Formats: sequence, C-alpha cells, structure tokens
Amino acid sequence: VARADRLARRVRLQVEPDDHAVPLLLERAREAELEVAQLVAAEREREHTPGEAIKALKAFPDARFDETVEIAFRLGVDPRKADQLVRGTVSLPNGSGQSVRVAAFAQGPKATEAKEAGADVVGGDELVEQVMGGSIDFDAAVATPDMMAAVGKAGRVLGPRGLMPNPKTGTVTNDIAKAVQDIKGGKVEYKTDRTGNVHMIIGKKSFTEQQLLENYLAVVEEIIRARPSSAKGKYVKSLTVSTTMGPGVPIDPNRIKGTAETAQTA
Repeated sequence: VARADRLARRVRLQVEPDDHAVPLLLERAREAELEVAQLVAAEREREHTPGEAIKALKAFPDARFDETVEIAFRLGVDPRKADQLVRGTVSLPNGSGQSVRVAAFAQGPKATEAKEAGADVVGGDELVEQVMGGSIDFDAAVATPDMMAAVGKAGRVLGPRGLMPNPKTGTVTNDIAKAVQDIKGGKVEYKTDRTGNVHMIIGKKSFTEQQLLENYLAVVEEIIRARPSSAKGKYVKSLTVSTTMGPGVPIDPNRIKGTAETAQTA
C-alpha cells in the first residue's frame, strides 16, 4: 500500500504544464491511486492475527486526544436464554488507562476501609438517597452485603446505567477495599447485549503494542473461560479491535490467541 501510494505521488510530481506526456502520466497516476484504494480495501477486509491487528491500530494517524482501544466479540449465544448469558469481570494486567470514579455503599469500619482503598464517594443510606435524587458522580459502584437492601431501592436508577453492584461481578463483598482497588487498577465488567455482542475496553492508543496485546489476551482468555455449557456451535463468530476514531480491524476467529490451536476451544 505504501509503495503504491508513493508511486502515485511521484507520478503526479513528474507532471509539468507543458509536458506532452501529461495524458499518459495522469493515466498512470489514476491507475496507481486505484491500486492504493484496492489494496487498502483488501487490507481492511482481511482477518489478522492479534499482533498484526494491534500493530495496525498503532499505525493509524493519531487523533488530538489519547484514543480508547476497544474490543468487540460477536458470540454464538442466545442472550434471551438465562443459561447463555455471558457476564463477568476481567482485570487488565496493564490497566484500562482510564480514571474511574468509584462509589462505595458502606457504613462504619467498612466505609473507612473503602476510603483508604481510594473510593471517591463513600456513604450509606444518605448516598442511596442522593442517587435516587439523581445525583450520580461516579463510574462504578461497590457495596457491602448488608447495604444491598437499601441499595436495591435505587435499582431503577443504577441498573440502566450499569452501576448496580452485583455479587456475580465481585462488586458486592465484605472485602470492600479489594473491590475498590481492583476497579481502580483496571478491572472491567462485560456482558452480552441483546444481540450476543460483548464490547470492552483494552487500553489506550498510547499503550505500547505489548501492553495492548497483554490486555487483549487477558480479555480473550476470560471470554473463552466464560463460555456457557449450553452454547452450541461456533462460540466466537467474529472479533474486531478498534480505536475511538479509527476503523475496526478484524481478527481471525480461528487464531484469536495468535495460533490456529484456539479454533477448537473458540
């Protein structure tokens, strides 16, 4: 692609207003530009290995901000069936690159533990009342089990925003300090949407290729581990990575870990 692009530019630079070969040179330029377009289109449609995909993302022109790198799975599950819902959490080894505000619903000593662990908002019944009143100044929430009766009252507010603490994701626990630290350290939640897709953050474009690849592999391992026993046929149907402003780069679903060996487990 780069070679064809250079050829097109070079041909155009050779054109002079009084050059008798202008028509021929312009035709060569158009052919070179067409070759560039065809090569770019083929490259975007080609399924890559994880390493190739990450390298391609890093090669895209930079935006004026540090773009988020996301991963999207299309899974062979029926999320309408309770036993095929894919949901859980995964800790990114290199963090998400995002600053996350964490709220902790806790009282007494547990509230103190949450504050010391780095929780941005800590409270009991009064925090529940604030949330029910529409005051939500956090990106993730954790709670101690004894607070869930009160937190449940705010379910209609927290649920639609994906902020409701849940024992299955480790956000309802007596070890409130660890829950806060995990989220601050890069723990992210995932859940299939209505069409069986899963979207997750795997870092920032400013991360090194190695850091992004390590985060990518951690997510892939978790998704494979979470495969429902009732899911039949191909599990990972397609997989794409992308940046906030860039195009998606497809990854070969038979080589989601970088080798063909994963075809059997995926």
